[in-house]
Amino acid sequence: MNIMDFNVKKLAADAGTFLSRAVQFTEEKLGQAEKTELDAHLENLLSKAECTKLWTEKIMKQTEVLLQPNPNARIEEFVYEKLDRKAPSRMNNPELLGQYMIDAGNEFGPGTAYGNALIKCGETQKRIGTADRELIQTSAINFLTPLRNFIEGDYKTITKERKLLQNKRLDLDAAKTRLKKAKVAEARAAQLNTSQPEDNNIMIWAEEVTKSEQEVRITQSEFDRQAEITRLLLEGISSTHAHHLRCLNDFVEAQMTYYAQCYQYMLDLQKQLGSFPSTFLSNNNQSSSAPVQSVPTPSVLASASAPLPSVSNSIVTSGISELKSSSGSRKARVLYDYDAANSSELSLLADEVITVYSIPGMDSDWLMGERGNQKGKVPITYLELLN
Repeated sequence: MNIMDFNVKKLAADAGTFLSRAVQFTEEKLGQAEKTELDAHLENLLSKAECTKLWTEKIMKQTEVLLQPNPNARIEEFVYEKLDRKAPSRMNNPELLGQYMIDAGNEFGPGTAYGNALIKCGETQKRIGTADRELIQTSAINFLTPLRNFIEGDYKTITKERKLLQNKRLDLDAAKTRLKKAKVAEARAAQLNTSQPEDNNIMIWAEEVTKSEQEVRITQSEFDRQAEITRLLLEGISSTHAHHLRCLNDFVEAQMTYYAQCYQYMLDLQKQLGSFPSTFLSNNNQSSSAPVQSVPTPSVLASASAPLPSVSNSIVTSGISELKSSSGSRKARVLYDYDAANSSELSLLADEVITVYSIPGMDSDWLMGERGNQKGKVPITYLELLN
């Protein structure tokens, strides 16, 4: 019975406190009660925490989209994570594309130019897929996990303490309101002061004022204590920013490693694919023999590895003019790999040396090139004339 009485009393006290807070909150919204304002420093810290939480969530979600564009895959990973189970391993997009290319190359025949090229491309795509997995894993551990820990850990604690601070403030303001009303009632009773019952009434209100003053002191102390706890937690946001900065550096380093690996893989692949100019030339014999007079642009990877020379720099204008006006020939170094577009052109390999010369009526952007018994048109932007 004693335990039951205690629970009933506690429930009644909690209900009374909740009702008091609700009344105070409503009166504040209606402008009928005063509200204790937080100091400016604490307000700034609260605003900083909210801003940090908002942008951390946005950055975290968009990073997840970047690393895993498939929304269904993200949902599946989320479900397995909540169930504390490991998601089944599946091929990612580069690995799947690489497998298709390898299967197609084997079907067409590894001995054919196209089949061999498909197999090489497929192997490179698989290597890119592996690098992609490493990027996702590293980013999840070093970047996403700390952001998620802040949202699901530190900020939840801040929110909890902030809610307690709000409740303590409502308790303080409700106590102040009761004290104010008690003082008004005491003053009215003192003004009447006509008979003995009124004297007793004065004593009753005097006791109520004393009780309310004590309640204000207690609630003020509890509010100040909770404000200090909340302030200490909020001041930790600066440390959170410093930690997230280190995590951001790790994420950038992971991306840098990933893109450097992909670039190197594609550079190696380009060299492998460009190592069979005679094969490409024989394939081009089956295509249209109409000459293409426009000057092609080197591939993205080639231009990334070295700047594209202009006619006025690597290939000196006077040297070109002299070569075109004479009937002689010059040696030239090839700057980039070049795949012939048709049978009238000559495929080139970077760093090889060929013989070039001009023939009457040729477009100003082209020269004739010879390599052994092979000859064809070559673009001058791919060449550096040698002395």
